[in-house]
Amino acid sequence: MTTAADSTTSLVQSVDWLAIAPPVIVATVALIILVADLFLPEERKPLLGLASIAGLVAALALLIPLRDGNHSTFCLTTGTGTEACSYTADHFALIIQVLVLGGALLTALLSFGDTRRLPVGEFWFLLLSSAAGAALLPAARDLATLVVALEVASLPAFALVGIKRDDRRSSEAALKFFLSSVVATAVMLLGVSFVYATTGTLHLTELATRLHDVPEQLSILAKAGVALTLVGFAFKTAAAPFHFWVPDTYVGAPLPVAAYLSVVGKAVGFSGLILVTVIAFPSYADVWGPALAVVAALTMTVGNVAALRQTATRARSAVRLLAWSSIAQAGYLLVPIASAAYSSDEQIGSTVAYALMYAVVNLGAFAVAALVARTKPDNRLSDYRGLYATRPLTALAMGFFLLCLAGLPPGIVGLFAKVTVFSSAVDAGLGWLAVVMAVNVVIALYYYLQWTAALFRAPEEAEPAAPAAALAAGPAIGVQTLRAPVSLTTAIALTAAVGIVLSGAPQLVLRFAAVNLF
Repeated sequence: MTTAADSTTSLVQSVDWLAIAPPVIVATVALIILVADLFLPEERKPLLGLASIAGLVAALALLIPLRDGNHSTFCLTTGTGTEACSYTADHFALIIQVLVLGGALLTALLSFGDTRRLPVGEFWFLLLSSAAGAALLPAARDLATLVVALEVASLPAFALVGIKRDDRRSSEAALKFFLSSVVATAVMLLGVSFVYATTGTLHLTELATRLHDVPEQLSILAKAGVALTLVGFAFKTAAAPFHFWVPDTYVGAPLPVAAYLSVVGKAVGFSGLILVTVIAFPSYADVWGPALAVVAALTMTVGNVAALRQTATRARSAVRLLAWSSIAQAGYLLVPIASAAYSSDEQIGSTVAYALMYAVVNLGAFAVAALVARTKPDNRLSDYRGLYATRPLTALAMGFFLLCLAGLPPGIVGLFAKVTVFSSAVDAGLGWLAVVMAVNVVIALYYYLQWTAALFRAPEEAEPAAPAAALAAGPAIGVQTLRAPVSLTTAIALTAAVGIVLSGAPQLVLRFAAVNLF
């Protein structure tokens, strides 16, 4: 019988302040910006952007002392004498934190100097708040912390999508994003409640043990809880058939926000999905393994086929194509998670490696799209024709990013990541899924290469302007003469440099991602 003293002792939680420092720093800077925005005059508002960038850099720096991956906090002693912790900064958490904080930093660089029509203080506060939740989630080791972190990352994102208050498209995108996410959260919470009712615990490691011994009369409730929890995460990862919100959301959101959602939002969803499947629900691998394999095949097929249908002259077709491409990439990211159900947890390293590659090159592609949108606000695919003639380095960078996404040289890191994911399916005995992936990779080559080729074609001749109009307009200002913000140029240069380095040594990505994840 447990005594009152024992019960009291078991409730005492240890706190490792260094382990929780990265998300805490980001959240603290967000609150400081919220308050400072009230007092700073308009001409000093750019300081808020600099403070945001500094806060994200500081959070990334604080990951260095945690690189041993051996920090846990908020721990309780269980009845078996072991500790169940709510926050664990292991190698998996640190890698995802590097991804999400780095993605938020690049998003900040894309946004800095280009928030002219946005409420500056609110924008930086919302971005940092979402980044704090995204950094918290991969270290969460109980379902309550996992759900809270997911909502902290998601709620500010709704406001970021709809922050262009005078834009009807932005408001519609925010509403669609909000409604779909609320439904996903409701479904997931229902699943979590079922799981808790059958096991009596929320800690992921304890769930893995207790789900083995669920009473027969509660087995259906447990299976329903597992299924509903996974459906909720399927919404967050934009997996088909729960992907419908993505294209309109990306098109309606400011471009830096769309870039943020495509990388950080996706990393949040996938890290949560990995935690619940691999750590909490391994005893139901025979259920979620085949389900995720089918969802992966459907997601990559839907994304690639829809991307093929994009018309070059349609307004915002470039962003819409990147949105459908991100859905297809989500299908590839699901393959190793499904494979883990058939072989071992080591397959998760392939998803993490692919996510790192995708984050770098997709953020680079959005950075180029943001640059082009400064002179071509409609951001059509046809607007990229002849970009090499006006901005050769930008065109070369964009071509490199697209070839990485396609998995073609010189984008060796993209090819390496796709081969790694393909191998995980083969090693797990999912030959049919490997075939579906191979077919989809070939399909994707068409629209990636078509876009790449347009960059180097001769630009279309502009219609001659009337003399009076030309005189009134003054000197023509094209893409080649409009000076880009230094921060935007830095974001393009950084992503291109990292992509080139990883293409020179692609094995570093897998080695970094696969070592002792859990």
